[in-house]
Amino acid sequence: MKKHVLYLLLLLCGPAAIAQKTYQPQWSSLDTRPVPAWFSEARFGLFIHWGLYSVPAWATKSGADGFGSGYAEWYWQRLHTPSLKIHKEFKAFHEKTYGPDFHYQDFAPMFRCEFFDANQWADLFQQSGAKYIVLTSKHHEGYTLWPSAQAWNWNAMDVGPHRDLAGELGAAVKAKGLHMGYYYSLYEWYNPIYKESPAKYVDQTMIPQMKDLVTRYEPEVLWTDGDWDQSSKTWKSEEFLAWLYNESPVKDRIVVNDRWGNDTKGKHGTFLTSEYGKGSVEKGRPWEECRGIGESFGYNRNENLEDYQSTEKLIYELISVVSRGGNFLLNIGPTADGRIPVIMQQRLTDLGAWLKTNGEAIYGTQAWEKAPGKEVFYTRKGKDLYVLCTQWPEKLEIDGIGKPASVSLLGQAVKVAGKFSGGKLQVTPPVLSPGKAGAYAWVFKLENAL
Repeated sequence: MKKHVLYLLLLLCGPAAIAQKTYQPQWSSLDTRPVPAWFSEARFGLFIHWGLYSVPAWATKSGADGFGSGYAEWYWQRLHTPSLKIHKEFKAFHEKTYGPDFHYQDFAPMFRCEFFDANQWADLFQQSGAKYIVLTSKHHEGYTLWPSAQAWNWNAMDVGPHRDLAGELGAAVKAKGLHMGYYYSLYEWYNPIYKESPAKYVDQTMIPQMKDLVTRYEPEVLWTDGDWDQSSKTWKSEEFLAWLYNESPVKDRIVVNDRWGNDTKGKHGTFLTSEYGKGSVEKGRPWEECRGIGESFGYNRNENLEDYQSTEKLIYELISVVSRGGNFLLNIGPTADGRIPVIMQQRLTDLGAWLKTNGEAIYGTQAWEKAPGKEVFYTRKGKDLYVLCTQWPEKLEIDGIGKPASVSLLGQAVKVAGKFSGGKLQVTPPVLSPGKAGAYAWVFKLENAL
């Protein structure tokens, strides 16, 4: 190609098209990768814990071993860990329900998913207002929801439903215009290769399996876990992420969390993770709070109504997280036959109804650095400020802003009176009839106030 033709192409394409950065397998290089814009704009996602643990679907609520004791997805490990105080409860339930000679592997044929309809799930997810979905492709038990060659016959295609669950759901979710992601456990409790040699397991199972998951389904989130058992060097996390950012089919749009080794949480990854309010949150860095509607991630038949968060509390948590600059990843735990429990459906549709009216104050917003907090929360988008009230206010006073071009109440075609003086706005909320008052939380929009 002649030099002047090449020069013309370079001018037309621009530097971004020709100067694709190559990331080195070191955190100092990997951490310079820009955050794909879609993640911080999404603000609300859904987590799905679904696997063989959905068959027994049971966990204690005693909290005897501290954080995470009520996680039903840990059933197999709790059953065989006598050092835990809750071991006796799990063992007693298991033997009473299934018998002393029933092994965890015997749950596999019972995980039939006969009612699973990926399109129905995707319809509900879209209705909930969530912008991204994260499905457990493999939890610590090692059973995969896709036909993974590295999982021998310990996968959903070979035993159980005989279906590619991860592929079916991914296709349905993407068809709705939502971002699809997968949770993946780095380690496995009882994998014989891992127990023999973690290094051998990483080379022969984990790395090939993660690459297969990424190339096969092209997710936009890879949410790893089980990291604490080894360092990121042992997991070869830097090498894998260099491949992910340089060569994978999703290198420009995928995001990853901070669980890549017992030395990475709160330090590396696209975003930091907080779980049930416990974790690393750093001002100015993308982060995500995850939690279940109940106390467990996997479906727990031992939970009752009082163990589930109300719609009101879930909306308040969404508001609190987003007002602090985070994303909210809310978990659901489907049943072994492939149904989303009705109470979870109800919570999701309630959230969707609220977001349909007030989503402008959630999606694509950032935290307002001058926010005073407490019962009144704030988000911003460009020069607009949103005031989110979890209690209907008798009056509002907002300080440290410019005179807004207008003040309105989202979802209500009513006039909102405001008096501005000395950088302070006093808002007199309108009088609304019960049928027009809305529900749970109310949002005042101050246009061009920043």
